[in-house]
Amino acid sequence: MNRRDFLKAATATATATVAAPRLASAAGEKVLTFVPQSDLTLLDPVQTTGLVTRNHALMVFDTLYGVDERFEAQPQMVAGHEIDRDGLRWTLTLREGLKFHDGERVLARDAVASIKRWWSRDVFGGDLRSATAELSATSDNTIVFDLKKPFPLLAYALGKPSSVCPVMPERLALTPGTEQVKEMIGSGPFQFVPDERIVGSQVVYKRFDGYVPRASGTASFMAGPKTVHLDRVIWRVLPDAATAAAALQVGEVDWWEQPTPDLLPLLAKRGNIKVEVKDTGGYLAMIRLNHLVPPFDNPAIRRAILSAISQTEFMTAVMGTNGNFWKDNVGFFLPASPFANDAGMDVFAGAPDYAKAKRDLQAAGYKGERIVFVVPTDLHALNSMSLVAADMFRKIGLEVDYQVSDWGTVLQRIASQRPLDQGGWSAWCNYVPGASAINPAAHSYLRGIGKAGTFGWPSSEKIEALRLAFLSAEDDKERQRLVREIQAQAMQDTPYLPLGYFAQPAAYSQKLSGIPLGFSQFYGVKKA
Repeated sequence: MNRRDFLKAATATATATVAAPRLASAAGEKVLTFVPQSDLTLLDPVQTTGLVTRNHALMVFDTLYGVDERFEAQPQMVAGHEIDRDGLRWTLTLREGLKFHDGERVLARDAVASIKRWWSRDVFGGDLRSATAELSATSDNTIVFDLKKPFPLLAYALGKPSSVCPVMPERLALTPGTEQVKEMIGSGPFQFVPDERIVGSQVVYKRFDGYVPRASGTASFMAGPKTVHLDRVIWRVLPDAATAAAALQVGEVDWWEQPTPDLLPLLAKRGNIKVEVKDTGGYLAMIRLNHLVPPFDNPAIRRAILSAISQTEFMTAVMGTNGNFWKDNVGFFLPASPFANDAGMDVFAGAPDYAKAKRDLQAAGYKGERIVFVVPTDLHALNSMSLVAADMFRKIGLEVDYQVSDWGTVLQRIASQRPLDQGGWSAWCNYVPGASAINPAAHSYLRGIGKAGTFGWPSSEKIEALRLAFLSAEDDKERQRLVREIQAQAMQDTPYLPLGYFAQPAAYSQKLSGIPLGFSQFYGVKKA
């Protein structure tokens, strides 16, 4: 049975398949049913860089700042801030009306504890921690950063679009960053409903009536008033693409976050469905290698793989042949952004050279060590990239141990720094939001701080020195020069292997309006 025929069959049974876990909603409630990119297995956003957890977190938790569509930080939970002492003191004032879901008022000490928990885990947050002499709550609504040195990107760090800084009650924020919090209590526009969660099937949120949106400004990406028009949002986990498509067509679900490219033309022809790229920042795709264990602790072995990469092949596997949805010849920064450049990109010129890569691997000392390649089969993009990567690895002589599981299991697996024979790993495919790769400041996968960094743990004193110079540079010309040097050095140190850029269309019911630009967020959304 081909995909088109299977889709017809799935449509006939979609109601029975999808509606089974539905729990009762009050008559007249506005309920939006959403198919997320994967199951939500990790709830604590401080514990993971997973984007599905980030999306969940921004429903439940609010942030002190949020970036707008120009990627500029705007006040969110704060009314504003003042900068004194030549940039060495930032005074943040919380706006009025902030309440947690348990009814308690949000206080400055809650925010301080939340920041300290977040920066114990986040790479960019670690920069802010290093620059801070003292972080304190000087009153119920006043937060003060006394800095060792100016940190102009302080607001951006607290409001960036990935690895967000979630504000939670102090009693929860005092949980060590290495442990998961036991409750999902935030001050965001939606409340998590734990009793209605069905692991692997359903996650439920309800509108928080105590949430007060900002009184001024315009909703823009993560910034501005977050006005909620829905009573409930139900996430339905539907790993099978044909079933999700069928459910969308018959109205059992309203919004499918990541439809597979082969189904996009069929969905676009339906009069009741709209197919559209909402997250115009897109994603940078990569192979992340474990720099702590052989053979990828050897930089020459990592570099040898570059000449075997066909970004076109990877991106076609992810998004099909429609070139409107992807770009090749992509380095370490978002294409068309101010710091995108061609330094070191000659390695991707021409067709992939498997013979050269194989020779270079042998010259670098590769001796047939096992490569544990961890793969999530429930995320189309990562599964597709992984299939291409495994084939490429084998063509150049790498001994691949291809281990498949679900995305939640992979997220837990890649946090391990243990050797391969103790459950460790060698490689995995990933993608990061383009908004996180517009400059070196918040690009956590371009860091070289070893075990203090994010999964893969590359070390590069040169990249770190160049990054620090970028942060203190006083003009754009100097920043451009430094970013070119960073990319050239990254091609030598290979914190990851670049695979290209893609934009992911969403598919949603024509009954929905007001879906904001950016990743999946639910404020501003109306359902007819």
